[in-house]
Amino acid sequence: MEIEQHPLEPFLPGNARLLMLGSFPPQKKRWSMEFYYPNWNNDMWRIAGLLFFNDKDHFVDKSRKAFCKECIISFLNKKGIALFDTATAVRRLQDNASDKFLEVVQPTDIAALLQQLPQCEAIVTTGQKATDTLCALFSLKEPKVGDFTEFIFEDRPIRLYRMPSSSRAYPLALEKKAAAYRVMYQDLQML
Repeated sequence: MEIEQHPLEPFLPGNARLLMLGSFPPQKKRWSMEFYYPNWNNDMWRIAGLLFFNDKDHFVDKSRKAFCKECIISFLNKKGIALFDTATAVRRLQDNASDKFLEVVQPTDIAALLQQLPQCEAIVTTGQKATDTLCALFSLKEPKVGDFTEFIFEDRPIRLYRMPSSSRAYPLALEKKAAAYRVMYQDLQML
């Protein structure tokens, strides 16, 4: 079975206070842009639009049925949000985007990412596979969805937030997902 290497470089703004980690990008055929959370059926950028701009379509280019990468990057740089995934190499056990059928072949060196983000005070995992992978790497007890746990990384306290998956396959309304993310962004004084 083919091993897929991560197709994107980590997005690490120097001012990042939050590191957002998914599991792994979907297959390219599902991308609406060349960036994180590219699947049109993923609500991550709709959640951010709703919370920060009171408009779920703030990052949407309706004419192209795609997300506006440049708008997203500008937003992330301004807010200090870094992005990557918890796996750098995977096997897809089925021909779909489901985390349930992803086998992590090589987990990401999260410590190396955190070393490049000296202002980072929190990590958020955006789904079960990402949470499981990160908790295994740092020997952490998994927080409940919508909650956090704290750990020490190189003398620095870091919060691990566990948010609901932004995938539409996760059975929760957009507004309820946004409500969980709102608590995290307010805790971090980003909203």
